[in-house]
Amino acid sequence: MDLSTLCLVHSILEERGIRRAAAAAGRPASSASAALRRVEAALSVPLVRRDGRALVPTLDAEARLPRFAEIARAGAALAALGKGSAMPPPVSLAALARFAATARAGSINAAAKSLGLGQPQLTRQLSHLEETVGCRLLERSRTGISCTPAGLEVLSLAERIATAWDALSAAAAERFRRNAATWRLGTVIPFGHESEIAAMLARLAVEWRAARPRQPLFLSSTTADELVSGLKNRRFDLILLDTDHYPAEFEGRLIGRAQLALAGPRALGGTGGQDLAALLRRHPVAVPSPRSGLRQMTDRFLEATLSPAERARLTLVEVDSIPVIINLVLRHGHLSVLPEQSVANISPPPTLLPLDPAYRQPLSLVWPRDALSRQAAEQIFAIATRG
Repeated sequence: MDLSTLCLVHSILEERGIRRAAAAAGRPASSASAALRRVEAALSVPLVRRDGRALVPTLDAEARLPRFAEIARAGAALAALGKGSAMPPPVSLAALARFAATARAGSINAAAKSLGLGQPQLTRQLSHLEETVGCRLLERSRTGISCTPAGLEVLSLAERIATAWDALSAAAAERFRRNAATWRLGTVIPFGHESEIAAMLARLAVEWRAARPRQPLFLSSTTADELVSGLKNRRFDLILLDTDHYPAEFEGRLIGRAQLALAGPRALGGTGGQDLAALLRRHPVAVPSPRSGLRQMTDRFLEATLSPAERARLTLVEVDSIPVIINLVLRHGHLSVLPEQSVANISPPPTLLPLDPAYRQPLSLVWPRDALSRQAAEQIFAIATRG
């Protein structure tokens, strides 16, 4: 890990955006994005979530923000000390730690032995650090080495950075120890405790615990895009997607399909013979996030049912919460495309107008292409399809 990466990630958390942080640092947006991924991987924790166009720090990131801020302040002081730059120098934390060890030892030879390095190798690394920082840090003599005034300041800054990073790393190590035996399943958000998915997940939690008492199963619900992203960066070991489309780098298996219906307020009455296009023109339509598979299916239905001009006049209310959408349907005169069987379990249910059988919501189990994940997937699939 290097100092400039950590300072860039701190800027992303403060600015709540990759592009803004990259522009402030004079770096490409791709570099800022890569820095975020490296630090998330090192800490084994997601640091941001997307809220519309903005990036919002996760609760884990908020808890760690003071440590990132301490590293950023020390990095700014280090930059100002040497070349007078506003940007922290691209020095590795390992290089700073080796400099601190050398300064404390008072001898390059003694420090090299304690670090398990050759003396010429450590000498080159210290010289490179001085060149990168932009000032002389050590005075060499026959009796050993001593810090220059600038070296004493860098020693203090290096130890501040090391303390903050150790605190961040210790939290990550503890998290890893807790999670090492845990299988993490990311799932689409259930429609409520009455829904088929909620019942399936509850059954899965119970039967998995009985089958694998030493390997806990952690369940976390979010949108389809976030699930795929979490599988890629290993926040999840397997995911349940409300779509049958997923990246080719993964394996997957269809669990089932749920018939969709146009749900409306109870005052609509009846379950057939309704002019769906006319209803859509008269009522606002509540839809989930575009990142969800259900929204993609809803968009397909709207495109097939309404003309472009009618869709342009449509009142869409985007809500990233299924319970809120159901309340909009039941109490505020909205329509929404929802899984028929799950919504029918609500008592009393909304009016449900059946859609063409082509509109069926898939549910797929997806996992990385390795034997261990495939074995876990087989057990989850067996439990999920048994009910």
